[in-house]
Amino acid sequence: MKILYIFPHPDDESYGVAHVMNKQLREGHEVYLLTLTKGGATKLRHKFNYTIEQMGEVRFNEMKDVARYLGLTAMNVLNLPDSGLKELDPRVIEKVIEEEIRKVKPEVIVSYAVHGISGFHDHLIAHSVVKRVFVNLKEKTNYLKRYAMLTLSEEDAAKVTFFKVHGSKPDEIDCIITVSEEDIEAAKGSLDYYKTYKETIENSGIKEHLSRFVYFELFMEKFDPPINDLFAGL
Repeated sequence: MKILYIFPHPDDESYGVAHVMNKQLREGHEVYLLTLTKGGATKLRHKFNYTIEQMGEVRFNEMKDVARYLGLTAMNVLNLPDSGLKELDPRVIEKVIEEEIRKVKPEVIVSYAVHGISGFHDHLIAHSVVKRVFVNLKEKTNYLKRYAMLTLSEEDAAKVTFFKVHGSKPDEIDCIITVSEEDIEAAKGSLDYYKTYKETIENSGIKEHLSRFVYFELFMEKFDPPINDLFAGL
């Protein structure tokens, strides 16, 4: 089956779902990634004395290395304004997301839960715009079946101290995927390709926080107990 992950920034996939991507690829699924910005507006650009454009190109090249390392089926990185999605006409973002979905024709699309995990406004915009496109296209296509929203459990969120993060209540979680140690090692390896973020990654302790259990809410679906695969029941 086909699954399309849609995130606003480079490294969102490695911080959140690279281990799930690795598992899905091992199982023979087609895994696609759409990233809305090149992430050039990060404050880390000042450390390297880069312009936004230069930093964006560096991070884009890091992403290409990650895509090769994980063996993604395909990746598309757009150049919408990093940290500026809230200033865009949402129809502009909807258009490019719809174009990618129509090209890939996935059964499942994935973005952030409503809190965006970090609460960063680009994450919140991604959630709402992807939801809007999903509702619109699900009525018009025969392939799009599910919108899955990446989240943390409240328990896991409470363990994170470097960043302020948000989790979902137990009754909000509809899918819990169990990954292997091999998948976790793949996620750690993908993080290593973000060399400009090496210090941040080390300080955050994200590698130690990578869990064998990955949580998703499913839009307009309810599973109790949670299913263990994003393609279950499709």
